[in-house]
Amino acid sequence: MVKKYVVASVVLVIVGVVLGAVMVSSFGNGVDLGLAYGGDDVKLGGPAPVAMQNPAVKALSDNFAAVSKAVSPSVVAIKTTTVAKERPKNMPRDFFHFFNPDEDGQPSQGYGSGVVLTADGYIATNNHVVADAAENGIEVIFDEKVQYKAKLIGTDPSTDLAVIKVDARGLVPAALGNSENVHVGEWVLAIGNPLGLTSTVTAGIVSAIGRNINIIQDQYGIESFIQTDAAINPGNSGGALLNMSGEVIGINTAIATTNARYQGYGFAVPVNILKTVAADLIKYGEVKRGYIGVSITTIDQTMASALGMKEAKGVKIEKLVEGGAAASAGLKELDVILEIDGREVNKNNELQSYIATRHPGDVVTLKIFRDGKTFEKKVTLRPRSQDATLASNSGEKKEEPAETAEATRTITFDGLGMTVRLLTAEEKKELEVERGVLVSDIKPFGAAAERGIGKNDVILEADRKPISSPAELKKAIGARKSGDAILLRIKRAEQTAYLAIQIP
Repeated sequence: MVKKYVVASVVLVIVGVVLGAVMVSSFGNGVDLGLAYGGDDVKLGGPAPVAMQNPAVKALSDNFAAVSKAVSPSVVAIKTTTVAKERPKNMPRDFFHFFNPDEDGQPSQGYGSGVVLTADGYIATNNHVVADAAENGIEVIFDEKVQYKAKLIGTDPSTDLAVIKVDARGLVPAALGNSENVHVGEWVLAIGNPLGLTSTVTAGIVSAIGRNINIIQDQYGIESFIQTDAAINPGNSGGALLNMSGEVIGINTAIATTNARYQGYGFAVPVNILKTVAADLIKYGEVKRGYIGVSITTIDQTMASALGMKEAKGVKIEKLVEGGAAASAGLKELDVILEIDGREVNKNNELQSYIATRHPGDVVTLKIFRDGKTFEKKVTLRPRSQDATLASNSGEKKEEPAETAEATRTITFDGLGMTVRLLTAEEKKELEVERGVLVSDIKPFGAAAERGIGKNDVILEADRKPISSPAELKKAIGARKSGDAILLRIKRAEQTAYLAIQIP
């Protein structure tokens, strides 16, 4: 979506005034210049330079043409009149771009695209295309000729998808493919209405899948974009990304750019997410999404070693929602989710995007690694609770040891590049912890800094054991040999996290 562009018409001017009779001349060698007198045709050009096209090239070209012709009637132009709205301060606008028509907080007209879902008028598009439209401010244009007012059926900010409806019959719905079958390197086509140019087709390949670009500004944002180098520009938002069978595999949504125009990378919401979101919006007017109730992080080899895993795979449960689905099923912090319903999970958004296609009450099977063992857990998904909070477990209260001279020392771990000291009673109260040691100094580019430990962090646990003094931390680290990894539990601000660090 962009502000309305004024696109100048391209005028081809042919200058060639013929006055009177055309002279036919020869120059010594009698070469015919191809000019004729009277009613004979003018002879221009010559024979085709290639007698026969490569069959594979011709087949690919014919495939592009066939898909473009078949699907173009199912991709519409959307024009919106927006209401004035202040741009959120945290909305990215310098590299990854949505195409918002009201970036300056002023009423305006904007353009986007949509994909016909049903013959009776339901159309998919992006949330950011229609979310700020004024009442009765959405119009849909078919073939540059037929125009309808559209009703907003529902939006899903978490996926940046929306459904609108026009009062029409006999429309041509697009075929919806299966985004799980999309592979990096395959040819794709993008159809939309960029820069005011309706029914524009561009081609490229899938350049990545499962891409998270942190552009959806929603607490529960779900990003697992299909990345493509097919040209996508303002106005393409909400249009179709197609495979070579003419099936929609994604809804074009955003681009990576430094100038708000195409620079080679576009992103589309996978069609499998669209299927669930659109069906819910049409049926209920809202998305009824199941939630598993975990905060997760990816695993690298150092963390894997600290957890007793041979390979870095799966995603680690960092925190659990109190009373959430995962907690009720018996999952714990530091459990590693290896699979969901038989599908490997190695990135956060792989789990999130799969759960996004499920509803409350659905049961998913997780393959879990815990303390050297692998087992399965069935989890019944629950609806999102507005008051659900991540479990805070800064440490159980316990009697602190007597403050011996050893316990009160400040200790520097030269190999790790950090210094820790005992917390004062005032600091414990201020930081809301019952135990731990304060990181008082960090060496830039040292091992601790490289693993994400910062100055003024509080180390609560080491190797899953409570830490109350620098001496206890030294003992825990000393119990590991060089090359081993140790798991540390850190608190900063109001958040806790597990970090792994390799012993030098």
